[in-house]
Amino acid sequence: MQNKLMIFMGFSAVISGCSMAPDYQRPAVELPQAWQAAPAQGQGQNMPADRWWTLYQDGTLNLLVEEALVYNQDLALATARLDEARALARIADAQLVPAVDAAFQRDRTRRSDSTATRFPGALENNNYRTQVNVSYEIDLWGKLRDSAKAAQSELLATTAARETVRIAITTSVVQSYYALIALDAQVDATRRALALRQHDFKLQRVRADAGIINDFSLRQLEAEVAAAQAQLPALESRRSSEELALGVLLGRSPRSLLQDTVLRNAANAAPAAPVVPADLPSALLLRRPDIVTAEQQLIAANARIGAARATLFPSIGLSGYLGSESAALSNLFSGPASIWQLGFGLAQPIFQGGRLFGEIDAVEARQRQALAQYQKTLQTAFRETHDALIGQVRAREAFDAENSRVVALTEALRLARIRFVNGLTSQLEVLDAERNLLNAELNRADALRAQRSAVANVVKAMGGGWTGLPGADSAPAQAQSAKATP
Repeated sequence: MQNKLMIFMGFSAVISGCSMAPDYQRPAVELPQAWQAAPAQGQGQNMPADRWWTLYQDGTLNLLVEEALVYNQDLALATARLDEARALARIADAQLVPAVDAAFQRDRTRRSDSTATRFPGALENNNYRTQVNVSYEIDLWGKLRDSAKAAQSELLATTAARETVRIAITTSVVQSYYALIALDAQVDATRRALALRQHDFKLQRVRADAGIINDFSLRQLEAEVAAAQAQLPALESRRSSEELALGVLLGRSPRSLLQDTVLRNAANAAPAAPVVPADLPSALLLRRPDIVTAEQQLIAANARIGAARATLFPSIGLSGYLGSESAALSNLFSGPASIWQLGFGLAQPIFQGGRLFGEIDAVEARQRQALAQYQKTLQTAFRETHDALIGQVRAREAFDAENSRVVALTEALRLARIRFVNGLTSQLEVLDAERNLLNAELNRADALRAQRSAVANVVKAMGGGWTGLPGADSAPAQAQSAKATP
């Protein structure tokens, strides 16, 4: 009997054949061979994909990013969704193999002794039954395999979606961290300017009391002191909000958000090294997790079409059991007690009121939606990458200009003070030089933040770090099939 069951199941596997899903082909994409607007400079040849933020060479930042990767709730949510998708894929795969279960049953019954028909034998009887049940649906039209393929593609899409969240979180931590450092620098610059103006105001008030300067000059200096005092609360408020935002990214508790200070290292005032290697291949962009997600969703939608079409055709189910049944437990496994059954069932939809055709139309429409979403995601990715590459260059140029401006205005303020002390100019010139220098220092701090943020935007737009250009490491093998034009 066991041989019969094996032959039975083997035959079922052989006749499970074709798929009703359309053959999937990646949509043709016209890609430039390289980013022509990207200058041949910067790092990138050996940027680690899993720890790209180490390019900033900031140990404090490394610790904060690692903390976020452990405790951030958005990443925890994405991980839970990935676990769910993995379980659903396992469930879909389980439909491709026979379902086997075992059962044991013990019954005790009593017949009536008061009926019109009387049977010989005891009124009370025991019955024991044990059996192994097997059931299997022959996937003749590929419905189950297409469903499993769709579930597997959705698992890959969810995996890529989690990587998208991971990249977004690490980028946000880097940008928030350097925004906090920039605000620290702006607060410090404003406090230094305020202290200097307060010191000058005290000296000038003594001179005004002595009649050396007029009240107009004193009031001008007093107004500059008030202007610096007015700037300080706004900067401190922004710094506090940024620190709380960074704490949330790190996944800290409400108590920790209010009581603990986020560590930062402001000792490194140099801009981040650019990440624009020479001859950057545009096909590298196809490794972006959001593009991978969109394509896997398209593959899943394509497979769902096959599963929906297969419902129009007969479904064939096979079942059987092998066991034994006996009135006495001691005879349960004897030869005469053996039992078995083989079953064959066929179901063919005849009239469903158009429901099945409606379901096919629905999944085909979802496939077209997934195709449009893939094309849109690809277009958005190229736009973001182009903007990020240009933005990185322009941000560095802006920082260099602001830095030169601070150097020039620092010297201008020194000369203005000398001229004022020697009576060659008025106090107004000194006030203008101080005001211009403070604004320049504030702008330089913000320009440094923007430059560091622009580097992170390039990495984010590229879908994370990379390990080599060009070649097998620069883009996934599947990207090589995309259509490329110069």
